[in-house]
Amino acid sequence: MRSLEERLAKIREGAAARIPADVLAQMHATTQALIDSRLHEDALGEGDTAPEFELSNTEGNVVSLASLLSQGPAVITFFRGNW
Repeated sequence: MRSLEERLAKIREGAAARIPADVLAQMHATTQALIDSRLHEDALGEGDTAPEFELSNTEGNVVSLASLLSQGPAVITFFRGNW
């Protein structure tokens, strides 16, 4: 089995072959701008306690973190969507 780094390198090669150079350059510049912003330093990490919040679920119903935690552990994921 290939290592994760080998698999990621193959994905990068494939992207470079199919994404126009100007678009790829913009993607890299935007990624670097996010890294340079250092926003990740304030992000919650695995095992951190999240602040209480309410969000709409996929059915449009408002759900609170407290209500989810009352049923057991909660896993929170963020999906940036397709652009």
